[in-house]
Amino acid sequence: MEKLKPEQVVEMLRKKGMELSLEQAVMVLEFLQLLAKVMVAQYLKKN
Repeated sequence: MEKLKPEQVVEMLRKKGMELSLEQAVMVLEFLQLLAKVMVAQYLKKN
């Protein structure tokens, strides 16, 4: 699986009308990674 790069995040959001710096894109990716870990942990806890 290929990881999403900050540059790709900047470009994707720019196409949707949002301007982000590379530093902000890194923060977005870190947040999404944390959110994914929490969601997986919650899912595994239920099962």
